[in-house]
Amino acid sequence: MPSLSTLTDNFNDGVIGANWGNSYGGVTESGGKAHVPCGTGYAGYQTAYSWTLAGASFFVAVTTVPAASTATEAYASVFVNAADIATSGVRIGFVINAVSGLLKFSSETGYYDPGAVTVTYSAVTHKFLRLREDGTNVYWDTSPDGTTWTNQRTLATPGWVTASIDTCALDLSAHRDAGTADEAQYDLFNTLSDGAVYTGSGTGSAQSAATAAGTHIGVGSGSALAQTAATASARAVYHGTATGSAQTDASASASAGPEYPEVAGLSAGDWDLYIEQGSTFVQTYTVTDAGFTWDGWSARAQIRTAATENATLLLDLTPYLTVTGAAVRLAIPAAITETLTQNGRWDLEMVLGSTVVRLLNGRAIVSLEVTR
Repeated sequence: MPSLSTLTDNFNDGVIGANWGNSYGGVTESGGKAHVPCGTGYAGYQTAYSWTLAGASFFVAVTTVPAASTATEAYASVFVNAADIATSGVRIGFVINAVSGLLKFSSETGYYDPGAVTVTYSAVTHKFLRLREDGTNVYWDTSPDGTTWTNQRTLATPGWVTASIDTCALDLSAHRDAGTADEAQYDLFNTLSDGAVYTGSGTGSAQSAATAAGTHIGVGSGSALAQTAATASARAVYHGTATGSAQTDASASASAGPEYPEVAGLSAGDWDLYIEQGSTFVQTYTVTDAGFTWDGWSARAQIRTAATENATLLLDLTPYLTVTGAAVRLAIPAAITETLTQNGRWDLEMVLGSTVVRLLNGRAIVSLEVTR
């Protein structure tokens, strides 16, 4: 089941990826952005109708919105469409109205929501838009930086969201009814890293590796007995997933001055946890400096609803962490992942006396269990 939580694109490779196979209206990708024409026709970066919003969370940066010009309607929008949208007009998402200057949070039937919530749009405050569903409600959130979020609307999950497994489409679109044609621009879909993307996959007893440097992203996936390794240096970002008996390793290089242990110079890497509810979860994170060891250090980690002081604790991961040499292993029993019902944020910290190093941080994305 392809959850929208797993769709990631920073639009830096200059190619409209296969995930956006239903794109229309002359959209292009260049300069690290998705460019969507805003003319009197319709245009959009759109996925196939094969995705799922239920239990998912996604965000995107809207970096450029259309100008009002002489239009009575000119907008950039982010919507999840139901499969029968052509006849039902059922969709859920955001509309930035260049004419009225409003940002709308909408759950529509017949392309209309009488209860839609609007706020005055700010290109700074509302740069990032996030939609999430937790099995009970849908949440519309905004952020200036993709890290600190403000909830703008909460609504009981419409029935079509949970009924539409693998039949929804994500659409980043723009349109105007008059005026000078221009465009909307989108960036950083489900990632805050703005580097190039490299992908590797492994199956059976194969091994897959994705290596990146600088601010690049390494992405790897493994299944069955496969092993996936993402190796990076400096402020690299690594993403890995593993299922069955697989293990995912995240490796990083670090250096610092003599006043602190060398790992204190390691900037936290962006690493999203993809947790399957009711399944055993195992990942290992390894620092690859020659001779490095975590001896004497302890590890601590938590999942909370948000990266804020008053966020609700969803799961304390500390009891499931073990430290051996240069590696930190996270092993969550199936009975514990069974208790997770919503997405959140997490980080992993290493502690030695008064020295605290944040090693990794990112989203915790829960794939809800079907078989029970």
